[in-house]
Amino acid sequence: MPSDHPSRIVCLTEETTETLYLLGEDQRIVGISGFTVRPARARKEKPKVSAFTSAKIDRICELQPDLVLGFSDLQADIAADLIRRGVDVHVFNHRDVAGILAMIRTLGGMDGCQARAEMLCDELTAGLDRIRAMAAQWTVRPRVYFEEWDEPLIAGSRWVSELVEIAGGVECFPQYAKHSLGKDRIIADPREVIAAAPDLILGSWCGKKFRPEIVRGRAGWDAVPAVAANELHEIKSPIILQPGPAALTDGVQAIHRIIEAWQQRRISACGAGFSRPLL
Repeated sequence: MPSDHPSRIVCLTEETTETLYLLGEDQRIVGISGFTVRPARARKEKPKVSAFTSAKIDRICELQPDLVLGFSDLQADIAADLIRRGVDVHVFNHRDVAGILAMIRTLGGMDGCQARAEMLCDELTAGLDRIRAMAAQWTVRPRVYFEEWDEPLIAGSRWVSELVEIAGGVECFPQYAKHSLGKDRIIADPREVIAAAPDLILGSWCGKKFRPEIVRGRAGWDAVPAVAANELHEIKSPIILQPGPAALTDGVQAIHRIIEAWQQRRISACGAGFSRPLL
């Protein structure tokens, strides 16, 4: 292994772990986040040294990493502690689909596997293009509300919003999706969702199970088309809330399947001759 590239890497979030495994560079990883579920083998093979906003600093230092990878300002305190201990740290801050691909390319360059990183990005882009092409055949696009948390209501992030559009939906709250931080995506008044009239509600409650009955029980939400039609669907957090390969594969595919099934039910209910202007 070239000495000018890191050989002992700690990944504080899942997306860099998954990326290194996909690049065939998992032997470099010496520590991972306890929230890592992809790939499943990582939990068996690698020591867990962090949560998301906390980490076992002493344990990380014992592993003698030559690089620690983090994500976002929420891990700034962890990064600062490690930097003060003399550890090299790189914190990614990508928030959209283009940023996810840039993260993969950057990680490939840092680890000396740029060509494989480019191939992986090409594969991921081709997959997104295929889904976008299939969705382009639909003349009706459902309005989609993606809920990242329930108390308070938090709308989906930028990459999720983009994936909803790629999968064939219309994002109900693009004005919230443009914000990086969850606190800036809080929907203070639930009546905003009623007014947005989503056809589909997708829930991914950041590590806890999505409960449709709670959504149905919200005051006035029985008027929401998605609630009235029982179009309340869970997207598992590990495949959509991490800004990495999972979101660009399993995550967007899950959203696309839900929209495709909605299209089929709409046609069955209204007849093949039904049409309305493209939204």
